[in-house]
Amino acid sequence: MPHSPHVPSPCRHPPEDTTPALYARLVRHGFRRHAAYPGAALAGAFTNTVFGVLRAYTLIALWQARPGLAGYDVADAVTFCFVTQAFIGPMQLFGGGLGIPERIRSGDIALDLVRPAPLQLWAFAEDLGRAAYLLAVRGVPPLLAGAALFGITAPDGPARWAALAAGLLAAFAVSFGWRYLVALSVCWLTDDRGVNVLSLVLTTFFSGMLLPLGLFPGALGEVAAALPWAAIVQAPADLYLGTAPIGPTLAFQAFWTVVLAGLGVLGTRAIRHRVVIQGG
Repeated sequence: MPHSPHVPSPCRHPPEDTTPALYARLVRHGFRRHAAYPGAALAGAFTNTVFGVLRAYTLIALWQARPGLAGYDVADAVTFCFVTQAFIGPMQLFGGGLGIPERIRSGDIALDLVRPAPLQLWAFAEDLGRAAYLLAVRGVPPLLAGAALFGITAPDGPARWAALAAGLLAAFAVSFGWRYLVALSVCWLTDDRGVNVLSLVLTTFFSGMLLPLGLFPGALGEVAAALPWAAIVQAPADLYLGTAPIGPTLAFQAFWTVVLAGLGVLGTRAIRHRVVIQGG
């Protein structure tokens, strides 16, 4: 009788490898995997640039009619437009990017749960590599086009550049935290299309991707500015423009990073208890 291979139970926590070298390799792997398809990234950059130009003319007309909206002038509004277009790829604003739902459906998630590194950190490191590649290849071209066509502004001084770098990393962490929770929801849902559509609507509307959140009236604007999606787009865009205080903005992003990361830990524990591995 052939011997069935032994697969460790995901209910047992495997020895974890938390060495920086492991996560550095995962970041490189995520970067190289997406670098294998430069055509797709460049096509996305072209699309983001074209829609950025269309958005820019719309915002110019709006700000010329109503100067000073949301505390921006026309140059700020146009710059906001192209900065947010540059965020679409690296922040994965339209959702997805993790591959976890497919592995849950196929059952391969059981193997992921017995890897020598926590699933959440493993996925984070690979996604960070993806974001770094798309920031360079898909994010920079809209900014260059905006500078050439409209003369958009840039951060002045090392303090603002350092704040922007920290804000971008925090924005990515919040984006990952949200998308990770959406991906884990597949473990309880037979069809994840509904939750993905809901995630797309919430992210697009409440992040500042469509319009600066300062344009939202009254209580709606205050609520939108306090939600996690604002930490993904609005916060780093304001850090780029220098229209928001650095300390409170980074603290706001750090708060949602910790909250979503904590929920991700709880979600990972929950799916670990739901997974049953049957030997072949």
